[in-house]
Amino acid sequence: MLNRYARAFFTRVLTPTARFLLRIGVGPDMVTLLGTLGVCACAVIFFPRGSFLVGTLSVTAFIFSDLLDGTMARLSGRTSKWGGFLDATLDRFGDSAIFGSLAYYFAVHHQLGMFLACGICLISGSITSYARAKAESLGFKCDIGYVERGERLVGSLVATGLAGLGVPFVQAIALWALAAGSTFTVVQRILYVRKQAVTLGLTGDVAAAVPEQETEQETL
Repeated sequence: MLNRYARAFFTRVLTPTARFLLRIGVGPDMVTLLGTLGVCACAVIFFPRGSFLVGTLSVTAFIFSDLLDGTMARLSGRTSKWGGFLDATLDRFGDSAIFGSLAYYFAVHHQLGMFLACGICLISGSITSYARAKAESLGFKCDIGYVERGERLVGSLVATGLAGLGVPFVQAIALWALAAGSTFTVVQRILYVRKQAVTLGLTGDVAAAVPEQETEQETL
């Protein structure tokens, strides 16, 4: 949901940088790869040590590559299914590095509740993305959800940065809110696709009823 409002703004801001990189021969795929490596490296280096503020600022700097590569692809006319596939796949590495590194820190410091919150965010976030990809590959719409990737990243990073500044409780509140919201989004998407399947008569119940009716006719 956040993506829809923020993407247009940041696209305008990043367009001059995108044009410059294209002029010097840097391609969108290279930006995608380097951005993902940067996110993963910063998350793994800083978050397990409890360097929340430095880690947040470093990770955030590289996350902008997620918007930059798309802007570059559009400006160069090189948008493709391959680029979309690569971007979405590498995003999972970045998300896993962020929540996995935070989970490791909380596990080492025996904060079980926070560890569970990070684990739920990691798992439900991955399922949220998978549910949409699978649904759309089967011809369904699945572009709904209150807590998508943008909300998870912004919420977790802002809260982690504030925790690095010494603000109490905000990280716990944010991570548990994101965990609950991400789980709700998974259920929301499942029900949304189920509703479409029922409307189109594509559920297992309808398919199973056909042979049964044919058998009854043969008996008669």
